[in-house]
This record gives sequence, C-alpha cells and structure tokens, in this order.
Amino acid sequence: MTLRRHKALYHIGATLLAVLIMMPFFWMISTSLKSRGALLALPIEWFPQAPTLDNYFRLFSLDGFSNSIFNSLVVSFFSVAVTLISSAMAAFAFSKLEFRGRNALFMVYLATMMIPSQVLFIPLYLLMSEFRLADSLISLILPTVFKAFAIFMLRQQMLSIPKAYMESPAIDGAGLWTTFIRIICPMCKPGFATLSVICFMDTWNDYLLPLVMLTTKTKFTMPIILNSLNGQYQSEYNLLMAGALMSMVPILLLYAAAQKYFVSGLQVGGIKG
Repeated sequence: MTLRRHKALYHIGATLLAVLIMMPFFWMISTSLKSRGALLALPIEWFPQAPTLDNYFRLFSLDGFSNSIFNSLVVSFFSVAVTLISSAMAAFAFSKLEFRGRNALFMVYLATMMIPSQVLFIPLYLLMSEFRLADSLISLILPTVFKAFAIFMLRQQMLSIPKAYMESPAIDGAGLWTTFIRIICPMCKPGFATLSVICFMDTWNDYLLPLVMLTTKTKFTMPIILNSLNGQYQSEYNLLMAGALMSMVPILLLYAAAQKYFVSGLQVGGIKG
C-alpha cells in the first residue's frame, strides 16, 4: 500500500511539474493566436475567443523576415557541419594518438572555455574585417571551427572505445584516416547527434555575434529580426509570440530526429579520461 501511495504521489507531482513547465509555452501559443484587442482584454483570455493566424501572415510580410529564416538555417547548418568535422578530428587526435604534450595541450583547450565569448567579439570583428569577411554569413560560421566543449565531448566518447578497434584495422593495413572514418566515427553516432542538437540550438538562438558582425538587413539572422519587433514605447506581443514560436520549430524537429541518440550521447561526460 505504501509503495502504491509513493507511486501515486510521484505521478501526481510529475504531472503538476509538467503542467507548470508547459504553461509558458501554452501562453505563447495562445498569445500568438490573439488579435491586439484580445491581447489587452481583461480578464485574461487563456483560450482566445476568436483565434486568428493573422500574426503569422504578418510575420512573413515583414521586411527581411523570410531572409532571416534562410540566413539562420544556412549559418546553423554549416556551423554544425564545421563543428562536427573539426571537433571529431581533434578529439580523435587527443584520445587515440600518442604524441608529446598531448595532455598539456588538451588542458589549454579546456582552459579556453573559461574565457567569456563576449570578450572575443571585438577582436573577432577586427580579424574578420581584416580579411574582408565582416558583414557576411561566413563571419558567423568560421568561429565554429574551434569549439573546446565539442572537442571535450567527442574525446570523452572516443575514450570509451577500446584500443582493439584501433589495433585490428592496423593489422589489416588500414591507415589512421580509414580507421577514423569507417570505425571510430560510426561508433560515435550518439555523441554526434547530441552535439548537433546543442550546436544547432546555440547557433540558431545566437544574438550577440550576428549583432556585432552583420550590418546589412538582408543578412540578418532570425534573433535580430525578432528583436526589432520590440518597440521603444510599445511592443506587439502577439506578433513577438508568433515569431518566438516559429523560431522553436527547427530545434524541435531536429531534437525529434536525434532523440534516439540524445540521452546516451549526454552520458559520455562520465567517462574517465
């Protein structure tokens, strides 16, 4: 009886917590379907009496909104690809290749995680300007070549792979590149999936770096365009909520596609290096 009571209390508590967490998302959806009059109505309408999709149509009629979605998708996709390729190669070197100063160099890599990214924005902008890459989407993609967290995460995954998977192909005459591509990378699918979701979400939601790098409106990413909907004296919150909901769709789709590997990929940090 006590066990059943504990289970019942557990499920009731979990349900109440889930409802509490979902309330802001429900309010976002509800507000995005309201007209401006319904938005200011008292008492508050949790369920719009006259739901409308006008806010979504207005979003796409805004100057630069459609371009911002395309720009964000391009930057996020290529940033994830660049991060996975560069981090996988670096993680392979730090986990499977023996060379002098390997651990010391890896500690230096980890130390860079303590530097706030905002501190690097101005030097990064000057560097991009020197190469005439400022005010371009490339200036948002190139910095993702180096991500210490991604290297650390994949290194932990590769450390869990036994050395026999390196030695057996070498006996058969396979080189390091063949072993890396055909054996190590396929065994790291959970780490790649998890890292893809994290990096995509980080790049998709990034506001500060595009704000520093970009000046042409046609090259703005989605967070900058959404921020422009905030007025100095008033804001159309129904339009903002529609935009925020639109910005969540790609992340939810990517998470749904990678959910199979996501949980196991998050556990790689517990492997002792």
